[in-house]
Amino acid sequence: MSDPADLSVSVTLAEIARIAGVGRAAVSNWRRRHESFPAPVGGTDTSPQFALSQVESWLRTHNKIGEVGGRERLWPEFEALGNRDAMGAVIAATGMRLARAEEPETGVGAPEAELSKTQRSLVDRAVALARKHGAYDVFDFLLSRWLETHIRQISATPQPLADLMAELAEASGDGERDDVRTVLDPACGTGGILLAAARRWADPSGSGSRLKLLGQDTDPVQAALADVRLLLAAQPAGQRSSRKTMWESEVRWGDTLRTDPRPDVRADVVLCNPPFNERDWGYEELATDPRWTYGLPPRTESELAWVQHALARLSPGGTAVVLLPPAVASRKAGRRIRAALLRAGVLRTVVALPPGCAPPHSVALHLWVLRAVEGGGTDPKTQVLMVDAADVQPEAGDGAQRGGRSGIDWPLLRRSVLSALTGDASGDRPCGYASVPVIDLLDDEVDLTPARHVPKATASAVLGLRHSWTRFGTLLDELRDLTGSLSRLDLNAEGGVGQGSVSVGDLIRAGALTLRAGQQPADELVRTDDAPADSVPLLTVPDVAAGGGTKGWLSSAEASAEEESGTVTITAPDEVVVVGSYRAFTAWVDVDAPTVLGPQLFALRVDPALLDPWFLAGCLRAPANARRAGTHASSSSRVDVRRLQVLRLPLPEQRAYGEVFRRLIDFERSLREAGTVGRELVNDMTDGLSAGRLPGARRFPAARTSVM
Repeated sequence: MSDPADLSVSVTLAEIARIAGVGRAAVSNWRRRHESFPAPVGGTDTSPQFALSQVESWLRTHNKIGEVGGRERLWPEFEALGNRDAMGAVIAATGMRLARAEEPETGVGAPEAELSKTQRSLVDRAVALARKHGAYDVFDFLLSRWLETHIRQISATPQPLADLMAELAEASGDGERDDVRTVLDPACGTGGILLAAARRWADPSGSGSRLKLLGQDTDPVQAALADVRLLLAAQPAGQRSSRKTMWESEVRWGDTLRTDPRPDVRADVVLCNPPFNERDWGYEELATDPRWTYGLPPRTESELAWVQHALARLSPGGTAVVLLPPAVASRKAGRRIRAALLRAGVLRTVVALPPGCAPPHSVALHLWVLRAVEGGGTDPKTQVLMVDAADVQPEAGDGAQRGGRSGIDWPLLRRSVLSALTGDASGDRPCGYASVPVIDLLDDEVDLTPARHVPKATASAVLGLRHSWTRFGTLLDELRDLTGSLSRLDLNAEGGVGQGSVSVGDLIRAGALTLRAGQQPADELVRTDDAPADSVPLLTVPDVAAGGGTKGWLSSAEASAEEESGTVTITAPDEVVVVGSYRAFTAWVDVDAPTVLGPQLFALRVDPALLDPWFLAGCLRAPANARRAGTHASSSSRVDVRRLQVLRLPLPEQRAYGEVFRRLIDFERSLREAGTVGRELVNDMTDGLSAGRLPGARRFPAARTSVM
């Protein structure tokens, strides 16, 4: 029986490639070579959409359906449901039926009776597919796609960070925690942190007491998905019966702070990534709540309400690890509660993470490790461990494993943080850490930001300084050589200038060069994670304005196919690239080609018998040239590349000018890099001196200076 599909279900070229089990470039080739390929029914020129029924019919006619067509074929119908909640409810219903097998539904998942006929039909087909290819695999595929589709609405905790939180909870305190039987996540989302806890503490053999996972979330769809996810993951491979599981799980839906469904629970471990910066968290109605042992959280400090909730749900000696924004460590409104946590001895460790570990990716989040005091009194601990891992990153060329688009080297980060926790500084490039006396933190600010209390790791600081001084010396040598050659030039001489200039437009008409405008590639082609060796970088105007580094890239096969179809512009070696935006205007010879050019970037390919590329780039990048060719002199104006002027010189003189332009560009690059390295040296030296790391300071020769 064929799957029902109509024109209302559409797919992109990337989705067609996944359904057929081929690369995106192959689909572009089919579309170009076969006139019978379905016409777009929507989308844009760069990202067209096609009717799924027509595409599937064409693929079958041409025998191009791949082995992965089952679940990939099913996903566009989930997307056609329209909104996030409808898609999530159907995925949850699918998982619940798989998890419960023949048993009635008892979880928080929406009953299938509440689904429409179309949605129940989709559940039937997803369950049938899952029974062929594995229940958890298909459910995990659907959940992952749902999270990717709604990534701006849902802040899921990355799996490596969830694992690190569980490991911190295990390693904190007076030894490894091997007695964990109950784990609570009061803001569990789709259950990623609870799964990390299961991997850490569950007994796969089932011989001992079973681990109990408790979760809750204010979003009913996410709570339903977490419930099903934990049920399916708990079942041993090859078994769909819920009677034999590796752990127990219970996820509820509701507002944890306002209507806590488990006031009597005392967990061994609480792991939590709570919502940030909430104003409507229940400040008025919860003013007398018994959980506020350390003070009523201010209206603007919802995160401190979650911290106290976690402590209130811990058993004596239990550990909580909470992910928080860095402002919680220093905001004035929360200083009294921070001080109370310190005096009670419940705050044990603060870890500053690198930016990109979790949403929001631009912020360096903190992990607070807290421990419930035995007997409800105060703890004799008088120090707090401050760990500054915000700068932990691999050296260039390390080739270490990284974590997707964030660029985080998770194994290195884990080793660095845990070595700080255990006091082992023998690891590779350990992060900075310090045990700070509580009395030193109890000042007027009670600032718990690790960077304020932790000097840079001595070993890495010394190595970094040596490398920086060597690099700075090399740059000074380069600048000295370039200064010697450039300073001898006499710009008052009258050679060649009298021959006038010619515009780029005239050179194009004369056949001396060709002009190609950059284009925006289709969104599904652009990747932002770590680029493989054969990738092609995507350069945009914001990249140029930020200093020239690229963030996005395309695979070489897809870039070649798109260039052949005329939908992207890729530079060739020695082509001149010109920025058509006044705020970032410049021009250079692309010696690192190939490069995919985005909008407002232009590639100029010269006839080497008529033009020298370095001469052309040097003439074009003159600031006065941009002012003449700009639409108006403001930061938002564009530069008409065809109006840019080039000196009219014979080829031998062009080459002489081109060599000077090349050296001038090298001088600019070296000068800019020397400034950057010099500022880093000043900052690092100042940090080291202020930390007292110069024991021979008295023997350092004093500089003879005069005071004006």
